[in-house]
Amino acid sequence: MAIIKHIANKNANYREAIDYMKYEYDEHSQKPLPDKFGNLRLRDEFILEGINCNPETFDIECKKLNKSYNKNQRYDEIKSHHYIISFDPLDQIDNGFTKEKAQALGMEFTRKHFPGHQAIVCTHTDGHNGSGNIHIHIVINSLRKFDVAPQDFMERPCDSRAGCKHHLTKDYLICLKKSLMEMCIRENLNQVDLLTDSEAKISEQEYWAAHRGQEKLDKLNDEITANGLTPMETKFQTQKQFLRDAIDDISSYATSPEMFREELQKNYHISLTESRGRYSYLHPDRSKNITGRALGTRYEKEFLLARFEENIKLAEILQHEQLTNAENRNNKKETLREDMPKTATNEKDIFAESNGRRSTIYDSSYDYENDPVAILYIHSHLRLVVNLQERTKAKLSHAYAQKVKISNLKEMARTIAYVQEHGIDSRENLRSLYHESTEKMNASRQALHSTEKQIQEINQQIHYTGQYLSNKSIYGQMLASRSKKNFRTEHASEISKYEEAVQFLKSQYPDGSFPSIKSLKEEREKLSAQKGAASSAYNNYKYYRKDLQIICTNVDSILGHGKTLQAEQSTSI
Repeated sequence: MAIIKHIANKNANYREAIDYMKYEYDEHSQKPLPDKFGNLRLRDEFILEGINCNPETFDIECKKLNKSYNKNQRYDEIKSHHYIISFDPLDQIDNGFTKEKAQALGMEFTRKHFPGHQAIVCTHTDGHNGSGNIHIHIVINSLRKFDVAPQDFMERPCDSRAGCKHHLTKDYLICLKKSLMEMCIRENLNQVDLLTDSEAKISEQEYWAAHRGQEKLDKLNDEITANGLTPMETKFQTQKQFLRDAIDDISSYATSPEMFREELQKNYHISLTESRGRYSYLHPDRSKNITGRALGTRYEKEFLLARFEENIKLAEILQHEQLTNAENRNNKKETLREDMPKTATNEKDIFAESNGRRSTIYDSSYDYENDPVAILYIHSHLRLVVNLQERTKAKLSHAYAQKVKISNLKEMARTIAYVQEHGIDSRENLRSLYHESTEKMNASRQALHSTEKQIQEINQQIHYTGQYLSNKSIYGQMLASRSKKNFRTEHASEISKYEEAVQFLKSQYPDGSFPSIKSLKEEREKLSAQKGAASSAYNNYKYYRKDLQIICTNVDSILGHGKTLQAEQSTSI
């Protein structure tokens, strides 16, 4: 998936941007990494190009332009804008994505959205924390150098004039994200919806605060361990992450806003406030609330209310399953007793062999409230059993084990509800549905790409048809002129465009009957409607396939199959 990030820079030293592109820097301190002689170390791989400037003299040219307009002279002015576009590492494996292709896309993106600006575009292949993902750095001078034609995404008249500054608004950023998504879809790259808010919104500041905090904690724990003591905390948590974890824990079983508020205060000393239909949370060590919007969509009122409803339905499903088990227990008890070993003397010691695992039979005298994972045997072909013996942390922490048991029980119930609702009667049937959905998703994606390609061709025809019609009269005047050579010299641009358009249209329509602009636009409207339908179909198949993939993984894990669907996909890749 490709993402875009923006950084506004007030540093007047434009040279630092060039050095960052070319030389190795420490990711955390943002300082250069010198070699043993004190010289800067050149990066292993990068591609650096400039637009409206020479990339090696970007700093000098920017300062010269700023001085000519007497702008960017104050310390508090934004001198440059830094955009970073990061691509999914899987694109290199699945789609043969290269740094050369990324650089070409970066240059295209920069020319389209930052016209008239001095810009340097650089592609790196190292990735954050050694991830190896390809990413593009785009640094532009905040002051525009040339006048450009007004574009649809420009909100003010001055956004196209030289001597005016780049102004990033919320709508402009949405336009950039939308354009990036369209570009990735066009190039068949992995992409997610950038216009939808993240479920867990971790800002750049919070990410680095967590990283620095973890480094300090690790250093302190090393000192404690060296003194022969055991550290009490090994993982650093920001205040926002503390709120997220607490809300996730309570919302996993809360069934009402009142219960949610009480449990947050009781277990984590977090105060919940509702204002204008929105939730905000007060951390025990803070005096100011943090809004749910700042934490992510999972922590806002709408999502939590929906989750409370889901918890209510899940409780009803579990209750129904328990009642069904109780009703069938008497009918099957005699059969189970006939098959049980002679040494068994208690119902709690009776086991039914299933897929190499043991499923506990319901015992009315057992305390299931304190050990909910004991209710594992559900009369279903899935034989849902969870084995916690392999989890070391569960052996060390009873509270953690209980939490995992409850979570696993809910996931099993959801899996059962899904397969029963969709009439899936075997693991092979489930796999077949998954592979069928994959084929349909791929087919719908190909149909979408085909329609997009047709729209691109129609747009090209409209462009050259308009170019042909607008310059046709000039070409006619040249044919009627007594001095065609002089006339051609005076109108070289118009005549060249006309001949270029004629050559293209004849390649498309050899009989010479060129279509009208109106008919082409009508055809484009039809194709746009087809594109919308194809896009909707593709998204539907994609989400359906994702659901089936989750169900397949859950079923494989529950039934104890060694080679899960994810393992098979990793092997095939």
